[in-house]
Amino acid sequence: MKKVNGLLGVVFIGATVALSLNSCNGKYACHEDNISAAGADDSHNKGQNCMVCHQAKGEGEGCFIAAGTVYDQNLLNTVSSGKVDFYTGPNETGTLKQTILIDSKGNFYTTADFSPVGLYPVVTGPTGNKKEMGSALTSGACNSCHGSSTDNLWVD
Repeated sequence: MKKVNGLLGVVFIGATVALSLNSCNGKYACHEDNISAAGADDSHNKGQNCMVCHQAKGEGEGCFIAAGTVYDQNLLNTVSSGKVDFYTGPNETGTLKQTILIDSKGNFYTTADFSPVGLYPVVTGPTGNKKEMGSALTSGACNSCHGSSTDNLWVD
């Protein structure tokens, strides 16, 4: 019986390793760095949930930790610069954990190693005006709610 249990253990470990190696079967692996930058214009698909493609089994380059699109106050055009800060408390309180710059197409995204869950984002637009989210994040996929079940992200 010990030989059977030992053999089953080896088979189980081998299968686990094989499955984990195949979990990133998209075009790009999760270890690809992909972080938005001020002035950059290589992003795409404004307003869509970036993390549908930018995840382990997706076709996007890198696995995004947080991503979204920011519009101006008329909700038709995107902003061309700014940033999104992630704080441990509401209204810019607590510790600043991460800053993501908004690119020239209004998109922000990062593969940086942090967890946005439980953090409070503050969007700063090109004029310096800010918009704060009053509740803690449950996901970094900002466009999964904004533009879907809630208004688009915007700042004036």
